[in-house]
Amino acid sequence: MINKETREQIIALIHQQVVPAIGCTEPMCVALCTAKATEKLGQKPEKIVAKLSANILKNAMGVGIPGTGMIGLPIAIALGALIGKSDYQLEVLKDLTPEALEAGKQYINEKRICIQMKQGITEKLYVEVTCSAGEKSETAIIAGTHTHFVESEKVAAESQEGADAGNALPLNFRLVYDFATTAPLDEIRFILETRDYNMNAAREAIKGNYGHNLGKTIDRPLAKGIFGHTIFSHIISRTAAACDARMGGAMIPVMSNSGSGNQGICATNPVCVYAKENENTEEELIRALTLSHLTAIYIKQSLGTLSALCGCVVASIGSSVGITYLMGGDYERCCRSVKNMIANLTGMICDGAKPSCSLKITSGVSTAILSALLSMEGKCVTSEEGIVDDCVDRSIHNLTAIGADGMGPTDDLVLRIMTTKGCS
Repeated sequence: MINKETREQIIALIHQQVVPAIGCTEPMCVALCTAKATEKLGQKPEKIVAKLSANILKNAMGVGIPGTGMIGLPIAIALGALIGKSDYQLEVLKDLTPEALEAGKQYINEKRICIQMKQGITEKLYVEVTCSAGEKSETAIIAGTHTHFVESEKVAAESQEGADAGNALPLNFRLVYDFATTAPLDEIRFILETRDYNMNAAREAIKGNYGHNLGKTIDRPLAKGIFGHTIFSHIISRTAAACDARMGGAMIPVMSNSGSGNQGICATNPVCVYAKENENTEEELIRALTLSHLTAIYIKQSLGTLSALCGCVVASIGSSVGITYLMGGDYERCCRSVKNMIANLTGMICDGAKPSCSLKITSGVSTAILSALLSMEGKCVTSEEGIVDDCVDRSIHNLTAIGADGMGPTDDLVLRIMTTKGCS
């Protein structure tokens, strides 16, 4: 068993990276920063200027804001100023009321909000909000991670500190697996909160119409004629439904992973559905969820909080490993699942948070199940094929090098396309 000090470090890391969030984390991050600047100002701002990194803009442009029926940053910023509380972190807008929503719409109509791209920065996650009233103004800055506030004169150093917070304990896949499978159960039982949050989001999604209704569509008669009543179809529908609700602006909290609610959903729901239908024990579920979430955290250590690579690739690798464990897989079989996933999904772009993310999540989860099945049959993509290496950790770092370094120009082009659509 891993020593107690290391276990405590890993548990602290999971608590840091797996947290509740309402709505897409990028606009909520901007709302959080606005709330903090407003609190520092001490009164309702007359003017708000938000300067954001390209990746924040990309992920906040097309996503629904919970409880508003509206899309994008203006309403998130307005509500952050009017009713946001920074103590709530990524649940900053949970006090939303119909009256506050109307006030937010009026605030937008009064042209009090200016949104700009921040120039001259290298941070992918950067939010700077200045709130002013009369001659008084106050600024708040978040950089590195979605809730990490920094001082303006120390942005570079402090944002790196925030980004490195998740790297305080460098992980490897052997350590991830050993921790998840041997840690005392009472130390990791808290991971069941991810099930409670994210499976509830799937159930609530079925009650409404959110996004593209992909989760509900898979449950309808036509889809059942294609997929049947199978574990496969249930995994896809429950995962897609939770994503539908989150991207569609439902006022439903989810448990995020590494700053992303969709990654949290993708690392949780496939594992929970499989465990229930396969009649796994609660202990097996706890260990599988821990393995899934910690695998995603490990991969994000070298990929970064935001990148050009779709986060469902990372989280689906986690869920594939978790499902492999529930199928009876050992360390070697889990390694095979990771390699099978990397051979398939590497290169899927992130073109912002939006309702169609449920389609990408479905692709990731489908591949997760296929990779686990192949692994349990002893099948694995070899080092003779593509970017896969004999070493599972080198394979993971090949994936993250492509996402963090190789796809940088892709990220720039994606944002340029998104911001110039419809322009002649």
